[in-house]
This record gives sequence, C-alpha cells and structure tokens, in this order.
Amino acid sequence: MISTHRLAKTFGGRTLFADVSLELNAGMRYGLVGANGSGKTTLLNILAGDDAASDGSYSLPRDCRVGILRQDRFHHDAATILDVAQSGDERVWAALEAQRQAVEAGDAIRAAELEETVRVNDGYTLEARTSYILEGLGIPQASHRMPLGTLSGGFKLRVLLAQVLVGGQDLMLLDEPTNHLDILSIRWLEKFLAAYRGCAVVISHDQRFLDNVATHILDIDYETITTYTGGYTTFEAEKAAIRQRKEAEIERAQEAIAHKRAFVERFGSKASKASQAQSRLKQIERVEIEQLAPSSRRSPRFHFEPRRPSGRDVVTVENVSKSFGDHAVLRDISLVVRRKERLAVIGPNGLGKSTLLRILMGKMTANAGTVTWGHETYPGYFAQDHREVLQDEDARAVDVLWAVRPQESTAFVRGHLGRVLFSGDDVEKRVGSLSGGEAARLVFACLAADSPNVLVLDEPTNHLDIEAIHALVHALRDFDGTVLFVSHDRWFVSSLATRILELTPNGLRDFPGTYDEYIAQCGDDHLDVDAVSLKQREQRRADERTESEASASWAEQKRLRNRRKELPARRDKILEAMDGAESRVKQIHDAYASQGFFETTPKQQIDALVDEEKTLRTRIEELMIEWEAIEQEMSKLEEA
Repeated sequence: MISTHRLAKTFGGRTLFADVSLELNAGMRYGLVGANGSGKTTLLNILAGDDAASDGSYSLPRDCRVGILRQDRFHHDAATILDVAQSGDERVWAALEAQRQAVEAGDAIRAAELEETVRVNDGYTLEARTSYILEGLGIPQASHRMPLGTLSGGFKLRVLLAQVLVGGQDLMLLDEPTNHLDILSIRWLEKFLAAYRGCAVVISHDQRFLDNVATHILDIDYETITTYTGGYTTFEAEKAAIRQRKEAEIERAQEAIAHKRAFVERFGSKASKASQAQSRLKQIERVEIEQLAPSSRRSPRFHFEPRRPSGRDVVTVENVSKSFGDHAVLRDISLVVRRKERLAVIGPNGLGKSTLLRILMGKMTANAGTVTWGHETYPGYFAQDHREVLQDEDARAVDVLWAVRPQESTAFVRGHLGRVLFSGDDVEKRVGSLSGGEAARLVFACLAADSPNVLVLDEPTNHLDIEAIHALVHALRDFDGTVLFVSHDRWFVSSLATRILELTPNGLRDFPGTYDEYIAQCGDDHLDVDAVSLKQREQRRADERTESEASASWAEQKRLRNRRKELPARRDKILEAMDGAESRVKQIHDAYASQGFFETTPKQQIDALVDEEKTLRTRIEELMIEWEAIEQEMSKLEEA
C-alpha cells in the first residue's frame, strides 16, 4: 500500500527522522506515536502530499484514494452537516453534483452517463451510509440537515472525521481522531476501524484506543521510525526490552574493553607478556560500541502540593439543574465530594459533564440548586479550553506564571517552568504561539504554583502526549488533596479514579470505587465491552432467565408462545415488501438507462419517478429497521 525509501525530514539543524524505509499494507492499522513535536503530523502531511520530505521517497498505488483528518481544517459553515460528510465520497459526490447541474441544464445524455457512475459506485446508499456514521459519532439525525456553523468546534471535527470515514478511502490518515469524542463514540470508532479493509495510520495519545485498534505501532524516536507488531501495551514492553538489551550489550563491551586495557597497562612493559598485550590492543581496536541516539521522549515533572488540608466535606451539590433554552442538561443533581477522593465524571457528550464542573467553579450559574464549598477549600481549575485561563495571547509563558506568584524570584519561576519542559528561550514564548500540549503544561505549572487543595480538571489529557499523561497520573496519585475530573481517556480514568460519577440520559450513577470495579458491577458495560469477561455476562444472563421463568405467569408464557408464532410471519411480510420496493427501484433505474429516456420523457414524469424513488428508499430504510427489530426480538425470545 505505502512504501517509503530512506525518507527523512529536517527543520533547520534538527532532524525529526531519517533513513526511514517502511512497508505499510492494506488491512493493517498503524498507530503513530511519539513525543509532541517529534514529527507525527509532519509524516502524515508528507504521505498526504501536503508537505515535502527533506530526503528519500515514498510511493502509493495508482488511483489510491487518500483521506486525511486534520485538526485545523474547516469547511464553509453554511454547508449542511450531511453534505459536508457526504462529500467525503468524492467520486459519488462529484457525480451527483454534476448530474444535478446536467438536469438543470437539460443535458439528458450527460445526466444518463452520470447515473451509471452513481449506480456503479453505490451512490444511492450514500445518504444512508453517511447518516449511520454521523450517528455513530454522536451527531443525531435531527441535526444532519442543519448548517455546519451551528456546531461547536469539537462537533465540527466529528463531521470532518465522518467525511473521511464515508469516503471509503484506500488509505486513511487520522490525526487524533478521538479528540472531542465521548467514550461511546470512541468505542463505535474502534469497531468501525476494526472492520476497515484499507490501510489506516492513526495518531493518538489514547492508550486503550491504540490497544483496541492498532495492529502495529510506528514509533518516532531516536531520529527514526521503528515498526512494532501489536498494540501500544505490547509495543511499550518490547521497546523497553530492546533498549535494555542494547544498553546491556554496550555495558558488557565496555567491561571487556576495560578488562583488556587493564591487562595491557599491567603487563605491556614485560617482555614475556608483550605479545599478549599487543593482541589485546588489537582486540580493543576491533570492538565497535554502538552509540545509542538519545530519545526524543521527555516527561514533565508535575507536582501538586496543597497549601493546607481541606475539611472533610470538600463540596456539597444540592438539587442542581441547568438548562440551555428548552434543553435540560442537568436535572436535580445532588452529591457530596469528600477529602482525598479522586472523582471521575464520565458519560456521553451533551449530558452536562463540563457544565457541572463550570457550575462548581462559579464559571456558570445553575438554574436551580446550590453548590457549597467546604471549610478551607482552595480549588484550582483546568479548563478544557485553555483560553479561559490563558487569555492574553501576547503574554510570555514566564509572565503567565509570574502573575500567579508575583513575589517569587526568577529562579522560582524558571524552575517551575523547567519542570514542565519550558527551558531556555522557551519561557519567552508567547501564549498565542503555544501548541496545545505546551498550553496544557503551562496551565498545570500555574496550578502547581497556586497550591490548591482541590483540583477540578476538564479533559486534562486532550493535548498531552503519552509521557505527559503518565507523569500527570503519577502526580495526581501523589497529590494529598481532592481531584474532580472529566475525561474520555479510559486508561487515564482506570489509572486514577477512586469514585465514578456517570451522567446518563436516565439520571446519575454514583459508584464508590474504581473504574474497573464499576465496569465489573455493570456487567456488559456500554462504556468498554472488552473489560467484562464473557463468563460474567453469560452467568448474569442465565440468572436473569431463571428468575424470569420462575416469576412468569401462565398468561405471560402463553403470550410469549403466540409472539414466537407471529414474528416469523411478520418478518416474511416485511421481506416481501422490501423485495417489492427494491424491484420497483430497479425498474426506475432501468427506465433511466433506456435509450432516449431523458430525451423523450416529459420533465414532469421524470420528476415523479425521482420523487417515487426517494419515497421507496425511505420506505426500504424503515422496513430494514423494522426487520432488524423483529430479528432482535426473535433472538431474545429464543434465549428466554
């Protein structure tokens, strides 16, 4: 699929990677990892043809369709969400647009030619396919015909991701596709990519996502790119083992040289040992010690020290509700957070997780209810949008931290910045020029300098690389205070949380335990189905069947027997109706393709056929949904 030969990229005197020769194959999914600034996005841009390599070459098959998700690309806001996503299938979309223009121009011959292009490329399912993908990514069908401009930046990126997935590309290059997705959408994307038959290269800092999706890891480090087989966890262990083995080999070689050199120094002047000493000198000259390149991986040293302990009850929320217009996001929320808890707030987007944190921090006013902070509490806030904290884009990084601790010395401020990887001239960087990862680390430096005893964190891992995420987990575990956080990174949540608060459409679930314990209690959990063993699920279902059978009345059993008889007949009628509708659609297509149809058929009749086909396709979709529901009900009745 993709071949690179001695590919290299440098910026000024800095080498990102060099001498890279790779073979990336169809059916494989490659997780691209590396430190922030190591060249991950640069490599995607080179493969997409948007950037030039400094040296070497790469090749793609002729007519290879490439889809790329960028983090900074937006369409015109006036276009509908559905149209933006559908345009990802460039062949069909271009044919449909050209067909529309041909019909408007009265060019019946051209319209007929384009009809064949649409049909051959499965164009008549484009809208249905697109709607399915948009809904999987958390954009409801009711919104599909709204302008793109009505969405927030995060949801616009979902539409752009849908655009790439709709395209049926041979090669997909995805830069942080899980950013701004909730846990449900991430799980949907994992399943979609698992069934994808092309070649995918995916940049992600979500370890669980990489474990579930990647067949290989491409690691940018040591000024090159190395391929590892398996997911992130396997890669991490293998890379560490290889490095340790090389370091051990170098250490053994150095010890052997030192031993031989000691012999020469001791016996080189003695005539009886001179030949042996010379032999050892030649042996030393022949030994080649590999020079290991330094790793580009750098870990910040986050450390949070509370100014003083808080009271036992950190914050009390009583009957808090919040609506935006007619849309209620929080309904009658009540909870008490206690000292030293690490509370993870999880759930699908749109249910008020960030809103809850903003209400706690006084950034937003609730429509009802109260929030009461406890004795001696000093909360510090990490906003999902860093601009809430870093408001002055012209301020230097050093100025931002000095504003938090204006009485401190230069050494104190530079020391705090150095711990989060702002060294040398980096402290002079302007806020407006910082990358997402740099801005996040600067906010954490400010939090550390302010010494809060409660940390309120909204999506703290979104822009951090994996090394920084690991460092943050260790720092928050060591923090002798309280942590409330929203995150869609399942590895981060499972590594940190001691209490789970899940917001669901049906209300609040408050679980006093870890994420893994929460999943185990939920059983076949919708957040991470891989985390629960098949044995547990089967046992629970068996228990439910036993209980159901024991409690079912004779009348209920009779109803179930009758339903078992009714459903197959209803299913057959639906299938018959689907066959009839599909046959009629085929007749319409055959009419379109008949010689002279568009020249001899009145426009009114053509419009009627077009409307009939749309109605039939809507009916087919409705019948398909009903058929699937019946099949599911029949399956459940068979298990009962």
